[in-house]
Amino acid sequence: MCDTVDSGTQVAIHELGNRDGDSGEDIKGSWQEEIKEGCSRFVRSCCTVKTAKTRLPILTWLPTYRLAWLFRDFVAGFTVGLTVIPQGLAYAALAELPLQHGLYSAFMGCFIYCVFGGSRHVTLGPTAITTLMVAEYVNGEPVYAVVLCLLAGCVQFLMGLLHLGFLVNFISFPVLAGFSSAAAITIATSQVKLVLGLKNIPRSFIKAVPSIFQRITHTNLSDMGMGIVCFAVLIMLKKLKEVDWDKKRGTLLKPPLWKKILRKVLWLLGTVRNAVVVVAASLVSYGLLNRGISTFTLTKEIKPGLPAFQPPQFWLVKNGTVVKNGPEIIQDIGVGLVIVPLIGFLESIAIGKAFARKGNYRIDATQELLAIGVTNILGSFVSAYPVTGSFGRTAVNYQSGVKTQLGGLFTGLLVILALAFLTPSFKYIPSAALGAVIISAVIQMVEYSVIPVFWRVKKLDLLAFVVTFFGVLLLGIQYGIALGVGVSLIILLYPSARPRATVYPAHIAPDDVLIVQLESGLNFPAVDYMRDVVAKDAFKEKPYKNVVMRCCCVSDIDCTVVQALDQLIEEFEARGLKLHFSCMRPDIRAALVRSKIKGFKYFKTCEDAIAAMRGKVDKLFHSHCVKSSP
Repeated sequence: MCDTVDSGTQVAIHELGNRDGDSGEDIKGSWQEEIKEGCSRFVRSCCTVKTAKTRLPILTWLPTYRLAWLFRDFVAGFTVGLTVIPQGLAYAALAELPLQHGLYSAFMGCFIYCVFGGSRHVTLGPTAITTLMVAEYVNGEPVYAVVLCLLAGCVQFLMGLLHLGFLVNFISFPVLAGFSSAAAITIATSQVKLVLGLKNIPRSFIKAVPSIFQRITHTNLSDMGMGIVCFAVLIMLKKLKEVDWDKKRGTLLKPPLWKKILRKVLWLLGTVRNAVVVVAASLVSYGLLNRGISTFTLTKEIKPGLPAFQPPQFWLVKNGTVVKNGPEIIQDIGVGLVIVPLIGFLESIAIGKAFARKGNYRIDATQELLAIGVTNILGSFVSAYPVTGSFGRTAVNYQSGVKTQLGGLFTGLLVILALAFLTPSFKYIPSAALGAVIISAVIQMVEYSVIPVFWRVKKLDLLAFVVTFFGVLLLGIQYGIALGVGVSLIILLYPSARPRATVYPAHIAPDDVLIVQLESGLNFPAVDYMRDVVAKDAFKEKPYKNVVMRCCCVSDIDCTVVQALDQLIEEFEARGLKLHFSCMRPDIRAALVRSKIKGFKYFKTCEDAIAAMRGKVDKLFHSHCVKSSP
């Protein structure tokens, strides 16, 4: 009944049958030759100039590099470096890792993306979202973080090789917006403890909120004052950077030179505001300590120098004893091995596409996967945790006028210099200042503005947003994303199970004809619903003698549908009724013909079917159509 094998497949089966007399050695030899030929073709396709330029974008932009671009790339790279250094320290604190790991994670991506990256604007490094996920799955253990970095990179690289980037398309925008909004609130809540100087506050939102209120009386007023001042300065500098001075002037006259310089200074201060605030807070803390006043909670002393380049350690040692081996570490990380690389890639490709549209160029999702994968794999050799594209720093890169990926080289060099020479001074940074840096960075991630859009465009998208938001906030990252994706898939698949159909009578003599027009596809989830739609009007007390099903919108068919149509035709014939089909695509019609459904009647158009019922067309017209079909 479901024999829908096409002619090419039948020929292949026939040829395979003719080989029955061949010896096993001949068949084995032919397969070996085919495999060798396939491998040879693959190697030849990989060893071309076009493939090399695709997989190594540096070969495309470096030969055309202009010396005039060098200063622009240096300024952009230096500015991004001043942004990523304090953010790296703050994000490491968020992940509950030693602060140096934030800087270890900040430079490898700059160098790797310079060679493998397809966007001149994207900068790779630690971000709020990936840091939150790292904190969720590594429990403050640097060994876990490094192992996660390696395995996440391997997953991303393998996805790139297999061209599996399309998988992230199943995470819809409402799910992503709900996730990022809940993650921002979770991150901001987790940093309140640093601003208030509280200790022993749980990480999860549902536990942190009551714990903060219970310990509010233990607030360190000095930390609170430092945090509030730092947060206020960060907001003020951000607003100064966003001021449109030309619009305020209301004139086309060029401003004097001193005003141009002042605007540039204000823009630069707003761009590197994190570094400004952290340096200023550190100077205040250092000055008070020199006077013997210790009022602020400071960051722990950071391990000086550059990290050793060595393979990741797959065992956890405490007090000289191995307490966890490789398989146990992987088991503890669990679903993080899937969520971290997927969300990381989704975050980076969304940023890359957004700025590619601004810069009027295109990026390859597969190449981005490979670039992030290589970054995380090699990053694990310098004790980094997983990184991805940063929206904030990419925006800084874009606004700084970067011309090529070479800007990332200067960012990476600045981070390395900071690790080599500045780490002794990082111990004076107040924890409240780092908390303020993170809170000011994540509050803009709460996407409340999309709620009215979802309501106006499609209310079911608002459901996916709300489910994801509260799922991540109350249950955790993996459960929230799973719930959101599940709701999105239900919303996506529901039309397949309930295809739209218009049913109307065509009043002709001697009997009325019922027209069933399918307005969407027909697949196996819709089989029962389709039968109910047809039977609802066709099997009335005074049923229609003929039913014509218009299938112009049916683009695909499967065995379940074929079997259901066969049963429906038999049911019609048992009741003395006739079911006809019209307006089918040639391939759909051919599949039904090959299935040899008894009583299958097809007409080219619905009008032809009605005309045949009125006797104006030869009664065997449908048989002629079937026989002549491909």
